[in-house]
Amino acid sequence: MKEIVSLHVGQGGIYLGEACWELLCLDQGINIDGSKPSENLQLNNSNTNFRNTFFSESLEGNFNPRALFIDSEPTVIDEVRSNHPNLFRCDCFISGK
Repeated sequence: MKEIVSLHVGQGGIYLGEACWELLCLDQGINIDGSKPSENLQLNNSNTNFRNTFFSESLEGNFNPRALFIDSEPTVIDEVRSNHPNLFRCDCFISGK
């Protein structure tokens, strides 16, 4: 199995990473909070075979991006964290000098 970890560094990288993960959620048939869609709404799409390449699945069945957000100033990271409190795990953010 292949796994991809994305690194997003600095303000521009973090904003770009946030937008990319929103699109990857849509592409992989994952709700924006990291949960699986209901059985009735699941996409019948071959792209969903790559979920485990970009996301790690928790024991509860939620998907978390394999990503690391790094910035010396915490404001942008805090914004992404508040925009998507359930999508990203707290250990994927590194901020401070």
